[in-house]
Amino acid sequence: MGILSALLWTPAVGALIIIFTPNHHTQLIRWIANIVTTLSFLISCFVIAAYDQGNAALQFSEYFTLNPKLGGAYALGLDGLSAPLIVLATLLTSVALLASFSQTKEIKGYHICILMLEFGMLGVFLSQDWRFFYIFWELTLIPLFILIDRWGGKRRHAASLNFVLYTMGGSVFMLLSLIAIYQYVPGHDSLMTKMSLAARHMPQHLQVLAFLGFLVGFGVKMPIFPLHGWLPLAHVEAPSPISILLSGILLKMGAYGLIRTVTMLPEAAHVLQSLLVFLALFGMIYGGLLAWRQTDLKAMVAYSSVSHMGIVLLGIAALNETGLKGAVLQMVAHGLIAGAMFLLVGLLYERTHTRNIQDYSSLVQVMPRFAVFMTLTLFAAMGLPGSVGFIAELHTLIGGYQRWGWLMALFSISILISAAYAIRTIALLFTGPVRPQLQHIQDLRPFELIAAGILVSGILLFGLFPAPLIELSTSTLAVLGHQESTGL
Repeated sequence: MGILSALLWTPAVGALIIIFTPNHHTQLIRWIANIVTTLSFLISCFVIAAYDQGNAALQFSEYFTLNPKLGGAYALGLDGLSAPLIVLATLLTSVALLASFSQTKEIKGYHICILMLEFGMLGVFLSQDWRFFYIFWELTLIPLFILIDRWGGKRRHAASLNFVLYTMGGSVFMLLSLIAIYQYVPGHDSLMTKMSLAARHMPQHLQVLAFLGFLVGFGVKMPIFPLHGWLPLAHVEAPSPISILLSGILLKMGAYGLIRTVTMLPEAAHVLQSLLVFLALFGMIYGGLLAWRQTDLKAMVAYSSVSHMGIVLLGIAALNETGLKGAVLQMVAHGLIAGAMFLLVGLLYERTHTRNIQDYSSLVQVMPRFAVFMTLTLFAAMGLPGSVGFIAELHTLIGGYQRWGWLMALFSISILISAAYAIRTIALLFTGPVRPQLQHIQDLRPFELIAAGILVSGILLFGLFPAPLIELSTSTLAVLGHQESTGL
């Protein structure tokens, strides 16, 4: 078994162990799940340490033919695009479990679902066969549906059903596009490399139709306007640890798939470039304005995700190396920032049982540790220099300016809107008189401090020392950026 298989199957083995663990051993179940996710994170760190940053080719490749007649293969591989995302996935899963110690309902099923969700997410990022990519893509729906439906808020049933219908509807378009390209592959092989070569021989109008199918399928998961309808309700009703994974990783699966699509169908991407930049800029401003007017803290973070994922789409739409680098950096930045915000908002809700921002004031006096972490996270969300959000937005802005020039003034408007709702949130949460009902709220506990500290440390470290994160993807993105810009 190769190192990537060990990484991929560790969560699945952990889930299997928990299945055979008696239900009443709740503490044992918690520790098994936490040990398994920590082991997955350590394996991912080992993979990154051994990864050759100067080599743009797939590394640690594993290949095993499953069905020679149909061309199906168990194919895993890692490049500069997927490398940062597997670390982000394993890290945020560990953080989500650390934030789940207050969960008391159906502990066994809850932890099995989280481990299977991690299994599906890693499968998406490691698969080098479109057939297996699609299987893992759909696999993530099952545990996420159960997690929202069983452990969510008052409207959890509507939220889970909404999420599944949107995502499955988008997946149908993605499947049709895959089938269309599959017809042009000699020997009907579904490996990503072979399908990419075959896609270049399709007539241009078919390439455009296939790209539109992928755009709908991946755009629902990102989400991009106007395919974002499921997101606010799902985020608000999902348990906060699940919101960390939903916003921090699941949205990145859509962006990851879209980047793979753009490099597979560069000619179609050039034809639809104007559509992509319109959707990106509109989504950035639209999501920011809706976040600005929210009183529910989780809804505010949800709509801000629409705005921040618009930055990712803008980087992809630039079709150049700098823009693509900004998109990948923004994926990592948003994973850390949104994960930290959902974690902190969830911990605050557990103590006060309200998410209405108008119900708070002067929390800095009663929860100073919480105030520090929340303030740093909100500053990072608005792209303050010194945070990883600034590094990501700067690369995206430069890539967009290289392509569209002064149209990037709209990008600046979205940044100002982000600053407005971030500063508004800080003012309402941490200024004014202390309310009587908030005087005895407990500050962050040790496990919560560890979880929040990990994410905020990542935000600051990659903001002050971004070179390791940038260099991790540089070689691969240089090749992908050349393919996108030339259409080759």
